[in-house]
Amino acid sequence: MTEIVVLSDTHIRPGGRRRLPDAVYAALGAAGLILHAGDVVCADLLHELGGFAPTLAVLGNNDVDLLGSVPEERLLTVEGLRIGMIHDSGARKGREGRMRRRFPTADLVAFGHSHIPLDTEGIDGQRLFNPGSPTERRAQPVHTYGRLVVDDARLVEHEIVAV
Repeated sequence: MTEIVVLSDTHIRPGGRRRLPDAVYAALGAAGLILHAGDVVCADLLHELGGFAPTLAVLGNNDVDLLGSVPEERLLTVEGLRIGMIHDSGARKGREGRMRRRFPTADLVAFGHSHIPLDTEGIDGQRLFNPGSPTERRAQPVHTYGRLVVDDARLVEHEIVAV
C-alpha cells in the first residue's frame, strides 16, 4: 500500500515568506510518494519534499528556473496503477476527452494550474485529480492538497484535504 501526497501551485519563492502549512508537513511524514503537479517555482522545495519521500514533479507555467530539469508531463506506475501528470489540463469544457487522449492508459491524471480542487471520474473511469493549492487559494474557500492511497493496482482512497 502506498500513500501519496499530491501538491500543486505552491508558488514558493526563495527568500519569500510563503511556506507549506503545518498540516501538509504532517501529511508528508506519512507519504510513501509525493507528486507535485507544477508551479513549484523553486527547486529548493523539491529538495525539501524529497527529504520526506520520493518526489516527482511536472513543469508548471511559473517554473522557469526548473526548465530542463523537470518534464512537462509524466506517466508513472505506482503498485500497478497508472498515473499521468501535467500542469495545465486546459479549459473545463472538454477536459475529460483531452486527458483521455493525452494519457490513454492512465487510471488517474493529476494536474493543477487552476488552483481549483477537483476529484472526479472522467471517461471510462479515468480519475481526474487537481489538489488545488495549499498556499494560494485564489477564489477558493480554503487551501487544499490531495491524498491518494494505492493498493494492488487499485485506488482505494482519494480525497481533497482542506488545510
